[in-house]
Amino acid sequence: MKLDALSRLERHAKRLAEITGILGKYGLSNLFGDLKFPWIADKLRSSDGQALRSLTTPQRVRMALTELGTTFIKLGQMLSTRPDLLGPDLTDELAELQSNVPADSAEIARATIEEDLGSNLESLFASFEAEPLAAASIAQVHGATLTNGTRVVVKVLRAGVARQVETDLEIVQLLAELMERHSTVLRPYQPVAIVRQFRKSLLRELDFTVERTNLERFAEHFENDPFVHIPQVFPELCSRRVLTMDRLDGIPGTDTAALQSSGEDLETFASRGASMYLDMVFRDGFYHADPHPGNLLLLPGGIVGVIDCGMVGRIDEHLLEDIEGLLFAVVERDATEVVTLLMKLGAASHEIDRDRFIGDISDFIADFVGRPLADIQIGEALSALFNIIRRFQVVLPPPLAMLLRTLILLEGTSRKFHPDLSLAQLMEPYYSRILRRRMSPVRIAKKARRMYRDWDRLLGRLPRDLRDLLERFSDGTLTVHLDHRHLDPIINRLVLGIIAAAIFLGSSQLWSSQAPPLLGGVSIFGALGYATSIYLTWRVLRAVKKSGNINSKD
Repeated sequence: MKLDALSRLERHAKRLAEITGILGKYGLSNLFGDLKFPWIADKLRSSDGQALRSLTTPQRVRMALTELGTTFIKLGQMLSTRPDLLGPDLTDELAELQSNVPADSAEIARATIEEDLGSNLESLFASFEAEPLAAASIAQVHGATLTNGTRVVVKVLRAGVARQVETDLEIVQLLAELMERHSTVLRPYQPVAIVRQFRKSLLRELDFTVERTNLERFAEHFENDPFVHIPQVFPELCSRRVLTMDRLDGIPGTDTAALQSSGEDLETFASRGASMYLDMVFRDGFYHADPHPGNLLLLPGGIVGVIDCGMVGRIDEHLLEDIEGLLFAVVERDATEVVTLLMKLGAASHEIDRDRFIGDISDFIADFVGRPLADIQIGEALSALFNIIRRFQVVLPPPLAMLLRTLILLEGTSRKFHPDLSLAQLMEPYYSRILRRRMSPVRIAKKARRMYRDWDRLLGRLPRDLRDLLERFSDGTLTVHLDHRHLDPIINRLVLGIIAAAIFLGSSQLWSSQAPPLLGGVSIFGALGYATSIYLTWRVLRAVKKSGNINSKD
């Protein structure tokens, strides 16, 4: 294991040194915050010339990840969905992560397209715009026209990005392993599992066939909705590194001035966009996981256009049932059930103060449940819930954390289009729909069949298991393993106390019998034994006192 780690470090030493240098430059561990020489701190500047001394820690984290490139930008974007781990201040800052990289030349993009599609550019397109419409850390987008006159956009994977991502992922994986092995603070947050999920997500983004499948699935779900437009893909002009889809001519959600002067009803547009996302979540269980204003377009007629469908979330039936149960428990003001479900869904420490947890959830419910729907801000409520979850170190499963974060971003985006929009009011019909689905005969019959299968499997195995247990008991091969947590320190103190007492008794006998050698009529070994026993007794008493102080704090 150690040799493997060393070999990986050596193989990527140059990139690791670059990463270390950038992290040090931004002083992410207050490396430069306590300098007594302000003129040095004033010299430290970001890649765009901004003085680092004037930045907050979340801002420095965002800028460092941006400077580190594609993999770390994507890592930051993924971590922005985990306020249960990092807190809302840092995740809000990470949500602003955007790549700022120069585009590849048109020749490089042309070579990628021709290599993947197996034909020259002129035979594939009637025209192709050399200047990209947009460039990001993973891909860039060019405008083009098909031979039949259809206007399209062509998304092309950037050259060399796959190789750089592979190197960075290996380094990030190594760092996660080191943190989980040596950091008692970070170990409960399962850094290796987070990186494993991140690796899977990022590799999917590097394969445009995945985004193509997402687009086709979204288009199928909304084919009967005239107010939602999902770009049509052209499979014959798609590959792992090339994605061709129809061009949406609309106003980006980031262009506030153009939206205001468009003459369209922005309240209706915002309501349609939010309802589209709620349909994705509660109707389809498959949703666009990045509701950033830049990924939504205002098309003529107030139609909602959706782009950049590489990051998606999925909700399976079991998770949906737990989410529904959580929602019902909150509405019914059952704080105990909310805590039970949160601890079932997430990874919680066995030492968690359940009573305090229930008390904080009760306060949360009292603050938000019962208000008029128009007055409830979903983002504020979920952020408060994340703060409680993080305070009690409950790690939510990634699909649930992503969903809750998506709802927070969705409300922020919707209010950007229209400040008075109430996401809580838009969600009210879905609550009734969930209740009807939960009580439907089909749902009850499905649960009954699943329970029957589980009981049938259990009852089928029970006689065999009981027979094996009795046979092992009768022939003496049955063993019971007991695992006592936190027993080692107690046993150590007990053994130390026994040793101290034994040395004290032995020393007393040597002293009283004046066993040689003597110094001034005192047995030297007896005196040394007394000193040793006093020292060991002091250590035992100090350990007991320290243990008592810790318990009193808890």
